[in-house]
Amino acid sequence: MNYTIEKNEQYALIRLADSEFSDDIATDFETLSRTLFRSGYSNIIVDVTPLQSVDQAGISTIRKINRQCSNELGLLVLVTKNDELIAFLDAATISDLTILPTVEEAVDAVFMNELENDFRSENDDEYDAGGSISRDAD
Repeated sequence: MNYTIEKNEQYALIRLADSEFSDDIATDFETLSRTLFRSGYSNIIVDVTPLQSVDQAGISTIRKINRQCSNELGLLVLVTKNDELIAFLDAATISDLTILPTVEEAVDAVFMNELENDFRSENDDEYDAGGSISRDAD
């Protein structure tokens, strides 16, 4: 798998240089993603602009990594403007897969996801603090 990686505090950005997402690349991508998870990255942006095709092994791997990101309250974002690839990925019915046209929009999506998680966490804290309401009977 030919790629570059940039790590930020909130996310890891992987820029693929391959035109096909097939067996070997899918395996390498899964290994790289698991390494990122172990390093504390739950938000992964993958610039797949050069990709022309994804095989079943690639779909399976994207599905697994997307689920892992979701389980960690993170986000997997694929970046492409290739309408045929987007249609193919949509047809694969990968639950809650985010596909955006630019890396900048993907970064924004990661930050929005982080804000939503923080907001949910604050709401959960209010309930955990015993904020129940009691009423006296008249």
